[in-house]
Amino acid sequence: MQGATLSRWTMSYFALACLMLVAGQGLMLAGYGYPAVAVSAPETLVLVHVLAIGWLSLLMAGALLQFVPVLIARPLVGGRFAAPALLLIVAGLCVLVGGFVALSGAIDLPLALLPVGGGLLLAGFVLLAAILAATLLAARPLPLPARFVAVGLSALVGAALAGFAFTLALSGTSDSLLLVRLVTDGVDLHAALGLGGWLSVTAVGVSYRLLAMFLLAPETERPTSRIVWWAASLAIGLVAACIPVVLLAASGVTALFAAALLLTLAAALLYGGDVVHLYRARKRKQAELNIRATFAAFGALVLSVALLNLPGIRAGEGLAAVVYLFVFGWLTGLGLAQLYKIVAFLTWLEAYGPVLGRAPVPRVQDLVDEGRGRVLFWFYYGAVAAATLALFAEASGVFRAAVLVQLAATLGLIGEFIRARRLCIVPKALRAPVGTVRPHLFLPTFVSRR
Repeated sequence: MQGATLSRWTMSYFALACLMLVAGQGLMLAGYGYPAVAVSAPETLVLVHVLAIGWLSLLMAGALLQFVPVLIARPLVGGRFAAPALLLIVAGLCVLVGGFVALSGAIDLPLALLPVGGGLLLAGFVLLAAILAATLLAARPLPLPARFVAVGLSALVGAALAGFAFTLALSGTSDSLLLVRLVTDGVDLHAALGLGGWLSVTAVGVSYRLLAMFLLAPETERPTSRIVWWAASLAIGLVAACIPVVLLAASGVTALFAAALLLTLAAALLYGGDVVHLYRARKRKQAELNIRATFAAFGALVLSVALLNLPGIRAGEGLAAVVYLFVFGWLTGLGLAQLYKIVAFLTWLEAYGPVLGRAPVPRVQDLVDEGRGRVLFWFYYGAVAAATLALFAEASGVFRAAVLVQLAATLGLIGEFIRARRLCIVPKALRAPVGTVRPHLFLPTFVSRR
């Protein structure tokens, strides 16, 4: 953790992200959004944005505020703006969801909520990107993991700008032909920039550093890792290049997007090889649960990207199932697996850092119960697999049953995060030596408890 201090607001980002994950899965269980209605229906847009922004983006933002300084061994620049960015993003998401509900006709609300929410989200994400970009700029030349983050931040701004443009068209605020074209043919590009560029490329970069740190593996830049960065960067560049092609109603979008997917598959395969190399080169004899639980997420990444490269999948009903596997198998699986370690690790630093070297303290592993966590991850990934197959088979009842198990496993894992924060599992003899700081559940330490 050289060059970094504990980020005040990271746990707040994580807590709100977990609430949004529960809310999103709860909506699916209740039959709200796809597959009960069309993929393009406003109800599905509510569900998609609660998960993509509320869960995945808040999770990634909180992680970056803590670990970008670790990647570059420099302190965070402008950390005081982390709380305003969080407020803008959460407020923007709530207003945007209200706009989608208005679009569905379920409640009589003004459609103007859409651009207001989009504007708040754009402001929040730009502020977040500015904090992280300023931090990265202070550390040039950047190490390879940080260069992945830089590409991801560029994709984030692009996705946020495209999303704001969509809200202008959907609300009727603008009747520009360019925006109509973007809404008609640019949804896939918006999703690719967000899920593929912002969330996945950034996750890959951070995971290179975290996996090496948690496995005690050598942190060396392999040629394959650099190829992964080039391939991912070029893929995002091709997706971004599709946007002006769409706006001009020119041909070539299909070919550019297919090339981007092919590059993404190559990057995913090489990334998987790098992960295997890190695992084999580890000095830690027994890999902890967060690493073992991550392997299923890597498998979901490769499988989903391979399926997306099949034209028949992209053009058919199977696309939604593959996206589900990508979101819940890869991104959410990776997020939950790493949260299992990160929450315990940051809690350990916060609670026992002040007494290190002055009193016996527990190990990080003593803050979690891996036996219980292992069962929960088995149920989670099993449910994701079942839900994906149910979507392929268009079996909505089976899908909702699988989501029920998935939600139960998610709640169980969140309960484990809370137990780690409360130091519930730590042996009593080591739990509270003199000088220990008992962490707040999710608020910064300067907020008083009552």
